[in-house]
Amino acid sequence: MYASMPKVTTSNRLIDLRSDTVTRPTAGMREAMANAEVGDDVFGDDPTVSALEESVADLLGKEAGIFVSSGTQSNLTALLCHCGRGDEYIGGVNYHISSLEAGGAAVLGGISPRHLQLNEKGGLNAADVEGAIQADDPHYAVSKLVCVENTYSGMVMDQDEIQRTATVAHANNMKLHIDGARLMNAVVKSGTPAADLVECADSVSLCLSKGLGAPIGSVLCGPKDLIRQAHRVRKLLGGGMRQVGVLAACGLYALQHNIDRLAEDHANAWTMAQRLAEIPGLEIELDKVQTNMVWIDIAGEGKGSLSEHMLARGMITTEPFGAKRTTRLVAHLDFETADIDQVVDGFASWLGASK
Repeated sequence: MYASMPKVTTSNRLIDLRSDTVTRPTAGMREAMANAEVGDDVFGDDPTVSALEESVADLLGKEAGIFVSSGTQSNLTALLCHCGRGDEYIGGVNYHISSLEAGGAAVLGGISPRHLQLNEKGGLNAADVEGAIQADDPHYAVSKLVCVENTYSGMVMDQDEIQRTATVAHANNMKLHIDGARLMNAVVKSGTPAADLVECADSVSLCLSKGLGAPIGSVLCGPKDLIRQAHRVRKLLGGGMRQVGVLAACGLYALQHNIDRLAEDHANAWTMAQRLAEIPGLEIELDKVQTNMVWIDIAGEGKGSLSEHMLARGMITTEPFGAKRTTRLVAHLDFETADIDQVVDGFASWLGASK
């Protein structure tokens, strides 16, 4: 999917449906950047970074947090803190940690991945996790960590199943990490406080540059001793940053202004999905459109390249991929309700269908 993304070189407004990472800082966010008080974060002297880390830790009900450059670095830092060389983590076969983060755990940490099939809701089954834990035998890697994701493909995970998975992990002297890149989408959709969703986790990664609209950054949270270790790992990964309060200010602004508005993205995605599902040749499982993502399987024959067709009409999409010719549309703060008509018209004209 990512390899087929078109390059965007124009400054004209395009309706960009590829991801919620494409958002631009708002005027208010840019003002917060300009006014941010800064220091040297490697020395722990940047007050805006400290304020962000404390805010996210409080939000997630954890002791401490560390600001890092990306969700990939946050997840990898957690893996390197929880696991040593020759250890193993258990995760889902299509999770970001498993398939979209360049195999960093194995490449840089010598950590063996064990990937399980996901259930129909996009989560791990606790029973499968328990069955995958290695016996205490020198033939096997040592199972140290379970990784789950919430949301997954826009779906909110079953909280009871996450709790059961955590219970299994802890009973076997393992830890649980939650990749909460879009955790706030789950919070808004479920109406459940973030701290409750991650209470059973030993570490949590929250991304600021997806639906929350910041240009960069994630915060890894957990116990103080783990975050102390994470500072060393971040430095090892080249992630020590200096006067980075200008970016942390974006995260603080996002937490203050952009969480509740995620409901608008969810509503836009739902409306878009319903209307697209009426077009012959498009197949959408509406029960899986829970937050800001619409996954479309294309059964009909379009007129040439989808991404080229849409780009000519002022929209950016990915090319369909896989056996089901799947594409993903993502609603975000730069996507407006009024844009839905243009999206529907674009797909309908590509398929030669009447709306």
